Amino acid sequence: MPNQKILYITTEMYPYQEDTNLAAVVNKMALKMHQEGNDVRVFMPRFGQISERKFQLHEVIRLSGMNIIINDLDQPLIIKVASLPGERLQVYFIDNEEYFKRKQYYFDDEGVAFEDNDERAIFFARGVIETIKKLNWVPDVIHLNGWMSSFVPIYLKTYYKSDSYFKDAKIVLSLYNEKDAPLASNVGEKLKFDNISDLNALNNPSFESFVIESMNYVDEVVKGDEFLNGELDKAFNETSTSKSEYLDVDSISKLY
Repeated sequence: MPNQKILYITTEMYPYQEDTNLAAVVNKMALKMHQEGNDVRVFMPRFGQISERKFQLHEVIRLSGMNIIINDLDQPLIIKVASLPGERLQVYFIDNEEYFKRKQYYFDDEGVAFEDNDERAIFFARGVIETIKKLNWVPDVIHLNGWMSSFVPIYLKTYYKSDSYFKDAKIVLSLYNEKDAPLASNVGEKLKFDNISDLNALNNPSFESFVIESMNYVDEVVKGDEFLNGELDKAFNETSTSKSEYLDVDSISKLY
C-alpha cells in the first residue's frame, strides 16, 4: 500500500551505526517502504560518533532555533539532515551540544550510564514531535525503535493529548534486546514538569521499564529481535496491546 507517510523514530540506523540488529532492521524497513513509493522520514539523535563530514549532514536553519525546556532549563534544538547514502531518503538528526556532542552513546568509558540519559530521551522525544509539526508533515504510521523512542508515545498521549496533529497516526513499537541501565531517580520530577505522572516505570526507572511502559501507549507491539530476553519477553506476552511476533521486512508493509 504505497503513498503512506511513514515516520521512523530510532536510536540507530545503518550506516550511521553498524553491527547492530536494530540499525540493520531500521535501514531495511525504511528503504523498503521508500522504494515502494511511500513518503518516508527517519528521525534519530545526532550522537557524537556520527561524522557530519562523512555523511554530509547540514543544519536546517528553518527547523532549528526552538528551545525545549528540560528540568526548568532552556535547551536549544538543532536539526540536521542528510540523505541516506545512495538514496533519496531523508534522515533528520536531533542535536544539542549539551546532550549529544559526546562520543559515547549511553555509557562513559568505564561503562557507567550517563546521569542525564533521561533528559536526553525527553529532549529527543519532544524534539522529534515539535520538528514534525514544524515540517507540516502528518505521518500515517509512526514506527518506534530503540529505548529513547519509547518516550515519544508517552508524550503524545499525555503532554500532547489535546493536540490533534497526530490524532490519526498509528503507532508501532518494535522491541529489541538492548543493554539496560537505570535512569536518574528524579526523572519523575522532570516529567511532572510536563504534567506527566503515574507511570509504572517511575517505580524503577530504566531504559527497559520505559520501553515496557510505552507498550500501553501504542497501537501495535512487534518483536524487533526474534527472541526477547527476560522482563521484555514477559511484558510482551502479557500486554493487552495488539502485537505481532517477529516480522520480516515484507510482512512489515502488510502490518502498515
